[in-house]
Amino acid sequence: MKKYPSIDDRERARQLWERGVQHLMQGDIQSAIDSFNQSLAIYPTAEGYTYRGWAISFLGQLEEAMEDCKKAIRVDPDFGNPYNDIGVYLMKMGDLDEAIPWLQKAKTAKRYEPKHFPFLNLGHIYMAKGDQMRALDEYVHALDLDPENPIALKAIAGMDLKVN
Repeated sequence: MKKYPSIDDRERARQLWERGVQHLMQGDIQSAIDSFNQSLAIYPTAEGYTYRGWAISFLGQLEEAMEDCKKAIRVDPDFGNPYNDIGVYLMKMGDLDEAIPWLQKAKTAKRYEPKHFPFLNLGHIYMAKGDQMRALDEYVHALDLDPENPIALKAIAGMDLKVN
């Protein structure tokens, strides 16, 4: 018979992955990973896997980070962060074309904040590929979601846009 986690287990797991994020923000990667591991041992969540992957990525272990993101997607396919993160890891590995479908999925995820990140990342990919108009479209969509976003504003300001 399958044991279902109690509300207390779920809450404790949430507290642990939140603590892991705090450790990560402070630059303490190992403590972050330890907190995520403890969280996942109590109750596996999409957040726990995604954020552990994020921590692992800072150690340069991008393949392992992507595996954690895929586990997160299996737990909760509506959680957008792991789709975006896989796209980012693939970008870091130079696999721009492979990153695009993951970022497209992040854009349509039901549960994802801040939603402007996949648009920014796609903008960066299209700029790298020399497709300035597609990049502009992605950056404008990012600004629709986050009107003061400095990354999108700087990217658009740096474009060589010509009107005929």
